[in-house]
Amino acid sequence: MTRYNACEDLLDRNLAEGRADKLAFVDPARSITYGDLARDSRKFANILGDLGVRREQRIALAMLDTVDWPVAFLGAIRAGVIPVCLNTLLSSEQYAYMLADSRAKVLLVSPALLPALRPALAQAPDLAHVIVVGPGAEGRELDFASLMSGASDDFAAVDTHPDETAFWLYSSGSTGAPKGTKHVHTSLMDTARLFGQAVLGLRADDVVHSAAKLFFAYGLGNSLSFPMSVGATTILNPDRPTPATVFDILEKRQPTIFCGVPTLFAAMLHDPAHETHKGSPRLRLSTSAGEALPEHIGSSWKKRFGSDIVDGVGSTEMLHIFLSNTPDDIVYGTSGKPVPGYDARLVDENGVEVADGEVGELYIRGPTAAEGYWNQRDKSRATFQGEWTRTGDKYTRDATGRYTYCGRADDMFKVSGIWVSPFEV
Repeated sequence: MTRYNACEDLLDRNLAEGRADKLAFVDPARSITYGDLARDSRKFANILGDLGVRREQRIALAMLDTVDWPVAFLGAIRAGVIPVCLNTLLSSEQYAYMLADSRAKVLLVSPALLPALRPALAQAPDLAHVIVVGPGAEGRELDFASLMSGASDDFAAVDTHPDETAFWLYSSGSTGAPKGTKHVHTSLMDTARLFGQAVLGLRADDVVHSAAKLFFAYGLGNSLSFPMSVGATTILNPDRPTPATVFDILEKRQPTIFCGVPTLFAAMLHDPAHETHKGSPRLRLSTSAGEALPEHIGSSWKKRFGSDIVDGVGSTEMLHIFLSNTPDDIVYGTSGKPVPGYDARLVDENGVEVADGEVGELYIRGPTAAEGYWNQRDKSRATFQGEWTRTGDKYTRDATGRYTYCGRADDMFKVSGIWVSPFEV
């Protein structure tokens, strides 16, 4: 049988290559080496077995970005259990929906999120255990540290298949209920190889900080799969990514790679408390995604901090960035060109490909497409059309093959036969 376990490739390989003592993750309170991360992931895999969670069953992670997040995420994948990554900014009603929809057997929750999660538990009939990752467990809730201290670290990775579901991310989209997006084991390393390594040029001596959190597809690549794929170090921040907190990390931790979003870059540039701050002296590159990066923000950042922002576009459905500028070919105000390994096409409302300079809806083909949405067959069929994934974004392409964002397909309207976007207005 063909076997591939993402935890072995991302984590255990670093031990085999001599990085057991190298820092893998650092948060404000603690740090963890690759060796200790491997050990703790084996412990957590055993905890899941002791709690009766079996291969292909699901657990939910409602956790802030600390070193415990990769322990739980990778430990579950090692055991063939599927971690479902939940946004940490949701309401009780939204958590109730996702817990019931995913049928998660176990919930891991940070203490700060307990007020929002506890009211949702009664509406999650499949949930058997709640593990509090930090102080504050009450009643039948379990304490993560106590479970870890008593767990065996002897666990062989499950013989999972390359095409087996490894984890879920919930995609809210613009309409309807959130969609459980199922990603397979090979996709994490594929995004790391195609974008993290080939485009960004990540290497073992890099220190990475991402303002986007681990529960986001963008943040999961930035903070986990990309740096782990080369044995780099990640700086995690459990708090909100305000200009103050990010500048503090840039100054004290001196990352070489910073991953942000346009609104944060703009806020940092215009923050009066840090108008003379020069950021990290080691910063060699920043990345942006989530929305189009305005040209003046990219240019101002380069002028002030001496390094470029590589702007691209990705999606939960494709796991990470598939259109991007590159460090040696940046045109601010555009989303760049297809990342090698991905193909793009633009089509009109009849599915006919449009010419250069015309607005069309973007379709993407590549190895990291999700296998579909959980229990939403119609939406899966509408989005995942054979080898192609419908993004719902409108773009133009110029004669050089460079793409420029125009707006969301469901937001745009035609005036005198011309597509107009609220983004443009």
